[in-house]
Amino acid sequence: MPYEPGADWQYDVPTTGSTHLPPDAGYGRALTNQGYSFEVAVADLIDNSIDADADKVVVHFLRDADRILTLLIIDNGRGMDEEGLDAAMTVGRRRNYGEGALGMYGTGLKAASLSHASALTVVSRTKRSRATGRRLTAEGLADGFRCDTVDFRYAQDLVDRYDGVIEWQGTIVRWDGVRAFETVAQGQSDQFLSKAIARLETHLGLYMHRFLQRGLKLDIAVWDVSSGSGGIGEEVDHIAVEALDPFGYKVPGKAGYPREFTAPVEGLGEVRLTAHVWPAKSKQAGFRQIGPLTERQGFYFYRNDRLVQAGGWNDLRAAEGHLALARIAVDLPSQENGVLSLDVKKESVTVTPAFTLGVDKAVDSAGHTFHAYQNDAEAAYRDGARRTEIVRKAVTPPGKGLDPKVKRVVKEELPQKPGEEPIAFTWSALPSDQFFSLDRDGNTVVLNKAYRDDFNDGRRGGANDAPVTKTLLYLLLEDCFGLGRWERGRQDRVDYWNTILLAAVEAQRARRLQAPS
Repeated sequence: MPYEPGADWQYDVPTTGSTHLPPDAGYGRALTNQGYSFEVAVADLIDNSIDADADKVVVHFLRDADRILTLLIIDNGRGMDEEGLDAAMTVGRRRNYGEGALGMYGTGLKAASLSHASALTVVSRTKRSRATGRRLTAEGLADGFRCDTVDFRYAQDLVDRYDGVIEWQGTIVRWDGVRAFETVAQGQSDQFLSKAIARLETHLGLYMHRFLQRGLKLDIAVWDVSSGSGGIGEEVDHIAVEALDPFGYKVPGKAGYPREFTAPVEGLGEVRLTAHVWPAKSKQAGFRQIGPLTERQGFYFYRNDRLVQAGGWNDLRAAEGHLALARIAVDLPSQENGVLSLDVKKESVTVTPAFTLGVDKAVDSAGHTFHAYQNDAEAAYRDGARRTEIVRKAVTPPGKGLDPKVKRVVKEELPQKPGEEPIAFTWSALPSDQFFSLDRDGNTVVLNKAYRDDFNDGRRGGANDAPVTKTLLYLLLEDCFGLGRWERGRQDRVDYWNTILLAAVEAQRARRLQAPS
């Protein structure tokens, strides 16, 4: 609009023309420093897989003995042809997202990946196009946002390697030069992977819990390219991510809950709040294993069924211990608005005072106020605090080789000894008169691999096979670890347990071999 001299106040800034200013190459550095945590970055990529209608996703760590090489995320979604790949790898190009899409800004693939890796490779194929790939590096960004074309022969080889996931279509995202991997000291890769996978499993189980409950198959696996036969390596760990429902209690902590409150929010209209009260002292994973209770009380915002904020009061009030049982689910409106805004990492929601004012006025269909709900949650907490609780003996936590579902239930039922290295399970060659042995220095129960087929019906066992046998051994042998002096009587117990179990496994083998085919 033209400038009008002499006006008391110019309500619109006058302009005289326009200039298109493409991003400077230095913008690439800003793109790689968006503050994504590792778990949040991986979750952002899985959003893309879900948007592509994938129902199977694998997060794959590749290692070479003690060196962690790379990370791959494989899905069986629709895939992309060359034109689609070019669009996906273009920095600053915003896609047209469907109404129910998890993607928002069009930057997640690049920003999340390059926040952790120096090189991002995407290989994809559709039902109608061959495997193709693109590679984006930090050097390429500095060189005018150059994107390299992957040799189509390698792209096809990579797709073939993961044909168990990708049958006719799918996508592979590969991170190389992962900065966290390159800082792992020699001899520490097992410990690093164990902690990284545990954090990732918890984050994905929580933030993707609605999709996992609807059937999304999401696995985390570790493959060692230096082991196995034929030079192709072997899988050394595999975890199926289970849903961690932050509202998954069996019985509410207060009768009459959950309750549906309606908040009149200016600029949005009526916003539905589903208020829950957890049972006091719950040991369920969805309550205790998703983070500190003071941080997990409050609002749980969802966008298109994807959790985008797990707890927090968003300026409504301060967190306090007496409200640890209070959690409220809120589905963000599909339309863009000026009241509730989601950050680019899809990790937190910013609200304006209009939201908190509306929540203060929220009521349910019976006229109960939101303030009364908070009082109910506090009362449930205080009632629970007065109850006498049986204190169970703390145990050394279960570790690698035991099914994640079993580990989760053990953590729910039994307190963990702080600072203890988890007890791992592995199969190895042992003398014929032993079914198991104890590696107390390595906190490992070693099972005789000569009997492995007997617990897997003759099939090749995975890293977490024979769950019943391993769980029983864990319960039997847990107190044999983390001790000082090894007593003679304890060794005698281990010896006769071994002899009896060896007879049992021999009996099981005989039954298996005699069973009709």
